[in-house]
Amino acid sequence: MAPDVVVVIVTYNSAPMIEGLLDSLGPALAGLTADVVVVDNGSSDETASMVRARADCRLVEAENDGYSAGINRGIRSAGPTGDIVILNPDVRLDPGSIRSLVRALDAEDVGISAPRVRSADGSLHLSLRRDPTLLRALGLSRLRRAAFSEHVQETSAYRVAHDVDWALGAVLAVSRRCLDAVGPWDESFFLYSEETDYCLRARDLGFRVRYEPQAGAVHIGAQSGRSDVIHTMQIINRVRLYRRRNGLLRSASYFAATVLSEISWVARGHRQSRAAVAALLRPHRRPPQIMGTGSLIPR
Repeated sequence: MAPDVVVVIVTYNSAPMIEGLLDSLGPALAGLTADVVVVDNGSSDETASMVRARADCRLVEAENDGYSAGINRGIRSAGPTGDIVILNPDVRLDPGSIRSLVRALDAEDVGISAPRVRSADGSLHLSLRRDPTLLRALGLSRLRRAAFSEHVQETSAYRVAHDVDWALGAVLAVSRRCLDAVGPWDESFFLYSEETDYCLRARDLGFRVRYEPQAGAVHIGAQSGRSDVIHTMQIINRVRLYRRRNGLLRSASYFAATVLSEISWVARGHRQSRAAVAALLRPHRRPPQIMGTGSLIPR
């Protein structure tokens, strides 16, 4: 019999995290049946052996071709039915959370649902996002105005269910009908901006992205670290995503705003932004893992 949901978890050196997530899945499913697929992207620690030893999931071993590639592998390894729940290994799910996310997908035109996320200390994690715009690239989110901030900072927005532009990809449920319409996740991003891209592509096709506060999760975070490469990848991919959805003139302005924002962070002592500025202005300094970034304004 086909499972109610397919749970896809992509790991990379996730031994300290993965068992806690897997242990939280049973209560989170609240009676739903699941095909739990852990795609390990070439870990050098004990992640694969820990997953292999469990009876409540199955392991797909792969090279590290990026987060989206891992998601796509996990989905391909499952059957053609059931909604999809995509999880980072560094989350812990509240009881009933997956059932609530899947229930949200039953509403008309809802293709993606996201939970209320808490940080490890129990505080609200600002996991909801607005569309990328030129003003929001300026790095002025400290003004706490929607026009300047991609992060939804108003705590009132996290109290009730509503449609959002996109949401943090640590926990997302995707309906099978949305997946079939949108297709695979874009593997060219490698890491970061893939969930933004997917939510926006779903919306392009008429699907809604729904925030469901009855579903809860803790995001421990910081597993991938904050190295120069990781930060640079995040910044470059933001520019790439904007360029793919906008004309050259607007994209050049977005690129310039991003450079100015990163320079301002350098002035405030943010070491990783120095590497990001160098990579923005000198394409040969960009991480080799992300594809198609040879031109000044990457695409």
